[in-house]
Amino acid sequence: MSEIPTRDELAALARFDTPTICNALELVMPERRALGFNRRPLIAPLPVAAPVVGFARTVMIRSREPYPRGRAEAREKRLRYYEYIAQAPLPSLCVMQDVDGADAGFGCFWGEVQSNLHKALGCVGVVTDGAVRDIDAWAAGFFVLAGSVMPSHAHVDIVDFGHTVSVAGMIVSSDDLVHADRHGAVVVPRAAVARLLESAMTLARREKVVLDACAAPGFKAADLRAIFARMDEIH
Repeated sequence: MSEIPTRDELAALARFDTPTICNALELVMPERRALGFNRRPLIAPLPVAAPVVGFARTVMIRSREPYPRGRAEAREKRLRYYEYIAQAPLPSLCVMQDVDGADAGFGCFWGEVQSNLHKALGCVGVVTDGAVRDIDAWAAGFFVLAGSVMPSHAHVDIVDFGHTVSVAGMIVSSDDLVHADRHGAVVVPRAAVARLLESAMTLARREKVVLDACAAPGFKAADLRAIFARMDEIH
């Protein structure tokens, strides 16, 4: 595993939206142009939430029928999972796969209690293809992308954690660095963080040339040749 990004680098990444991070990754790691992000749409029940960056804590759940383990074993599994969420490196970001197949999202693991509990353990949010609830009572500032919003937790329980998961087609391993906002999520290779930040800032400067031109009085298609040339000069 490569070196852990600094707190300043994580904060800098979080100042960009996820589409910009994807654009920057296309430049610095073109081999990942079609890799690392969710392939199927997820919903953002809190659409004004700011982007987040965190180290993935991977977990699998199911809820369709009771999981075959005793109460004491289930409690111990849940406590070890919370310890995993709180371990370094932080901040963590929960990436949760619902393994109920066609019935994914049948019951909710996430709601008022879990969002507040995870936030208190140093977790910044959750990306899941399962269901969430209690949106009006959700922990303040805790990020969420989900497969659906549903009312019941049914038989929801943790199957396992700490292994590679697939959430909406995004493959994530434990401690991967993940960037997410209301558009979706993407895995950010740690070794690329410094170059990624430089590329994202360059892209922002290039886009500003076009946006400023579009806002100027009298903009016309004939101006685009010169505009694109100015963009090409920005490195």
